[in-house]
Amino acid sequence: MNLAEKVRGMLAPERGAKNGGQRVKDNALGTFAGVFMPSILTILGIILFVRLGYVVGSSGLVKALAIILLANVISVLTTFSVSAIATNFKVKGGGVYYLISRTLGLRYGGSIGIVLFLAQSVSIGFYCVGFAEVVVAMTGGASQIAVQLIAATAVILLFLVAWRGADVATRVQYFVMILLVASIFSFVTGALMQWDSGVLVRNLGQPGNSPPFWVLFAIFFPAVTGFTQGVAMSGDLRDPGKSIPVGTFLAVAISILVYVGVAVLFAGSASSETLAGDYSAMRNIASAGWLIDVGVIVATLSSALASFLGAPRILQSLAGDRIFPLLHWFARGSGPTRNPRRGVALSCLIALSVIVLGNLNAIAPVVSMFFLVSYGLVNYATYFEATAASPSFRPTFRWYNRHLSLIGLIACVGVAVAIDIWSAVVAIAILFAIIQYLRARGSTARWADGRRAFYLKQVRENLLAASREVEHSRDWRPHILAFSDSPERRAGLLRFSSWVEGGSGLTTVVRVLEGEGVRMLKLREAAIEEMTKELKQYGSDAFPMVIAAPSFEAALPVVVQAAGTGPISINTVLANWFDGKSGFVSEWASSRFGQRLRTAFRLGSNLLILHVEKAEWEALETVPTAERVIHVWWQADKTGQMMVLLGYLMTRNEEWANATIRVLVPTDDGADQSHLEEVKAIFSAARIEAETELVVGADSQSIVAHSATASIVFLQFGIREGKIVDPFGNEVSGILPELPIVVMSMAAQDVDLDAQPDEGSAAETAALLDRVDDARKRAASAQKQSEEATQAASRAVTKLTEAATEGVDQEALEKLRKDVESAQEQAQEAARRAVVAAGRREVAERAARDAGLEVPEK
Repeated sequence: MNLAEKVRGMLAPERGAKNGGQRVKDNALGTFAGVFMPSILTILGIILFVRLGYVVGSSGLVKALAIILLANVISVLTTFSVSAIATNFKVKGGGVYYLISRTLGLRYGGSIGIVLFLAQSVSIGFYCVGFAEVVVAMTGGASQIAVQLIAATAVILLFLVAWRGADVATRVQYFVMILLVASIFSFVTGALMQWDSGVLVRNLGQPGNSPPFWVLFAIFFPAVTGFTQGVAMSGDLRDPGKSIPVGTFLAVAISILVYVGVAVLFAGSASSETLAGDYSAMRNIASAGWLIDVGVIVATLSSALASFLGAPRILQSLAGDRIFPLLHWFARGSGPTRNPRRGVALSCLIALSVIVLGNLNAIAPVVSMFFLVSYGLVNYATYFEATAASPSFRPTFRWYNRHLSLIGLIACVGVAVAIDIWSAVVAIAILFAIIQYLRARGSTARWADGRRAFYLKQVRENLLAASREVEHSRDWRPHILAFSDSPERRAGLLRFSSWVEGGSGLTTVVRVLEGEGVRMLKLREAAIEEMTKELKQYGSDAFPMVIAAPSFEAALPVVVQAAGTGPISINTVLANWFDGKSGFVSEWASSRFGQRLRTAFRLGSNLLILHVEKAEWEALETVPTAERVIHVWWQADKTGQMMVLLGYLMTRNEEWANATIRVLVPTDDGADQSHLEEVKAIFSAARIEAETELVVGADSQSIVAHSATASIVFLQFGIREGKIVDPFGNEVSGILPELPIVVMSMAAQDVDLDAQPDEGSAAETAALLDRVDDARKRAASAQKQSEEATQAASRAVTKLTEAATEGVDQEALEKLRKDVESAQEQAQEAARRAVVAAGRREVAERAARDAGLEVPEK
């Protein structure tokens, strides 16, 4: 990592001074210093000087170029993603972590933050081991212990620098760049002087006994991991929308040219044995070998120090977001720049642990996996944001296409698996384990991300898709409009609603504020806020709705008809039983309750009235779920079928999963068991498991006698003179106190328990269109036959005329005349059949159009 980039991108706060009432940035960076330099200095690192020759010698030039280009395909595709998302909003401290967390949310952000911190900390050890190997080679030693001791010493020295701060470090990037250019120039001149075309030809192919392709790729891949360093500079750039794409793409393009050029020069100036067996091959080839040593030292130490500055700041940003309780301690900084010394110490310990491995080739695949995971998530985050189609996604980078991010994601996953499938599995498993941990913790969202926009996009697409499909009885589910003005009784109403939803329906809880004027708008806003808090407190999935209207009577028909969107429309109205104090009914008029129910029913809504007292809730809690019984008082109509279906949907809820459904069938005194068998057959065909019981000579008191011990009772009701009556015509209020929880039901819509796929409007539509198609085919066939018969009659007439002209005998002419008469009769009959067939075709087409179908043209 580059030192200056880390300091400016992650350390430096926004600085500015007032100027004419506007805030002006100090030291605003342009494309070269702000993006290009940090990126190119990180890319041209230790791999270029120490490992590229090994890769060329071990794989041959052709495969080496393939490795370089494949690695850079990932960097180029990810650069497209980074350019898009980094120009969509201002990037603050944390760089790539900030991008992902503010796009995919807290869970993905927290998991990738940990991964990035570890990747950066591991990189410290990676670079210091590389530095130590160079120093040992320069001194003529070959001890692994010496490499580890030198690397550990470098880590300690860099730790001291990072502990003190990095104020001076931002001034060295130009000096570092000059030294790197001088080092590369020294190699180029030396390689050209030793160039041998014969050596180049021999080095094209891969020598025997070489490491596999993906092992070499894993060793090389860290070379391209610096292309995202300009992202963290976004807040300090004069024009981020221009600088990030231009600077990053320029750095990637030049680095590709450098790596390809150096690889070709390696292949043409030294044998594969030399390149594969001598990590100091570049030094030996260069015209001034000491410049290569200087380049390696500068590249490794500056990259290591950059990681020492970057990793703790990722950890500090992560801790500042308060995602992980154990990391809060690392949020605190020291001094005016808030230097994260606690994170520096932790990174030092991780780097020292890495050095224990001692072998750069062993460390490189680990670093590759960490960065591949992070780049894959960057691509996914950008694809996710773009796919959500949020109006706020307006990146100033115009060359972006979301499919490039998808390809980048697939490439990262594919390469990770190809390098080491088990390491990839472990890395992804760790990532998702952290995500699941954060999901289980249920942390409060601290910023807006792109998930809600994505969900809304899915809602839109699914609604449009559903609206294109023909509605069928099999798709019926309760979409409930729950009226509740009483906070005290709302919780119970919503609890019941969640039961009958059965995991498939939706509930909207509505409150009507009666009044007029501007004051009602403020009251409505307050009521929505209050209801939203209540729903959250209850843990309810219902949607809140507050309506301000001159009166309840004015609001009711509008709400019942208009609630919902597209194919999701309200089909059921739910209310608490009136208590004479509040709720669905006015305080004084119980008859108005019935009138309002009648209004909703006439508008096509099913009706559910819940009667439950506090004591009944408490009694229900004492009954184990396996002992709960749902009573349904059967009626052989659509209300009966709806009640049975709602009872079944309740058993999908955890609270009722093991409950028993008992259907009570009221009959006259003369009924026998055959009637009960008919009801059983209905439930068997509907695939609903329920007990059945025949109640002979049933009346209102029979309901109490049979259902007083039930857990909940579904009971059909009617409305007579504004009052609610039971199935036997008596006022239901007389038996409610003697019953448990009661759900009074009235169905306005048909609920088919045994709806089959081949039935319903879809089948009717298909039948009508098939009829049109068949009628058209018959009409076309009849028309063709008519035309053929007409032509045959015409030929017969022609033949008769020619025979008469030629003087054929009378007998032959008579025969020809009969043939003409027969052909003409056949032509007339065929024409008649064609007219009839055409008429039938028109009838079929008219019937289809009258049914609202779009009849295709002939």
